[in-house]
Amino acid sequence: MPGMPRLLITLGDVAGIGPEVLVRAWPEPALHDLCRPLVVGDVATLTRTIDALGSAIRLETVEQPAAARPTPGVMPVVQGTRADLRDVQPGRVAAFAGQAAYDFLVMAIDLALAGDAHGIVTLPLHKEGLRAAGVAFPGHTEILAHRTGSTSHAMMLWHNGLGVSHVTLHMALREVFDHITQESVLAKIELTARMVGRLKHCEPRIGVCALNPHASDGGLFGDEEQKIIAPAVVRARAQGLNVSGPWPSDTLFIRAVRGEFDGVVAMYHDQGHIAMKLLADYRAVNITLGLPIVRTSVAHGTAYDIVGKGLADPRGLIEAVRAAAQLCG
Repeated sequence: MPGMPRLLITLGDVAGIGPEVLVRAWPEPALHDLCRPLVVGDVATLTRTIDALGSAIRLETVEQPAAARPTPGVMPVVQGTRADLRDVQPGRVAAFAGQAAYDFLVMAIDLALAGDAHGIVTLPLHKEGLRAAGVAFPGHTEILAHRTGSTSHAMMLWHNGLGVSHVTLHMALREVFDHITQESVLAKIELTARMVGRLKHCEPRIGVCALNPHASDGGLFGDEEQKIIAPAVVRARAQGLNVSGPWPSDTLFIRAVRGEFDGVVAMYHDQGHIAMKLLADYRAVNITLGLPIVRTSVAHGTAYDIVGKGLADPRGLIEAVRAAAQLCG
C-alpha cells in the first residue's frame, strides 16, 4: 500500500543464511502488512536460493526503488554489486561475498539518504569476509556511521519493550577500559533514552550497568564506577533524564525484565548481547542509534554452520521489519 514505508532489505553475506532467511520470510503476510519491501542484493544468488528451497517467488529486477511493486509472490531486487559471486561456497569466508555485502549496504544507505526509501533492514554480514575484501570497518554499525557522517552512534538490541545499548562494541575486551569515559557513557545514555522513548512513547527509565563485578563493591574491584560511570549518570540526570546506576549487571537485567526499566546501557558487547539473546532468542532486533536514517537488523549472524540445512529462521527478519516500520511511522 502507498502509505506504508518503503524498506530496503540488504542481502548481507551471501555465503551465510541471509538469502535463505529472506526467501523464507518473503511470502509471510506480516512482511507485506508492515511495509513495501525491496531487496538490495544479487539476482543470481537469490535465483539459486529460490530454486534450492522450491519457492514459487518470482524475482523482478528494478533500477529504482519507486519502480518496485512487491507482493508475497514477487520480489523486486536492485542489483547491488558488480562482484562475481558464482564461486562463493556456502558456509565459507570469501572476499567476494564480503565485498558484495559492503556494496549492498552502501547502496542502501545512499538510497535512504537520497529519500528513495524510508529505512534499511539488514541481513547479517561476516566480519572476516569484510576483512578479506579489504573493507576497513568491522561491521554494519561502523559502516553506517561513517557513510552517514554520524559521530555519535550506538548499537541497541530491542525485544518486547526493552532496549539494551552498548558503550563500546567491536573491540578486544582489553581495549574496552580505554574507551569508557564520562563522555562516551553519557552519549549512550542520551541516545538510548531518545530511541526507547520514541519506540515506547514514554519518558523511559534507563538503568546503567557497572563495568566491574558487584559494581566494584566500593572500590574493591576497580574504580571506574566511582570515577566515570556514576558522574556520567549524574550529568544525565541534570539533563532531566530518568536514569540510575551504575548497577551490577547480573541483577540489573533481572530488574529490567521484571519491568523496572525500559532501557539498559551496557558497557561492552557481550555484557548486553548475552542477556538479550538469552531473553529473545533469535527475535531480538538490532537498531542503530544516532543515524539520520532508520536502520534495523536481525540480531543473529551468518550462521555458516547451518547454511542449506533448512534451519534458517525468518522470525528475526520479520521483527526487524516491524521495528523499522514503527520507527518510520
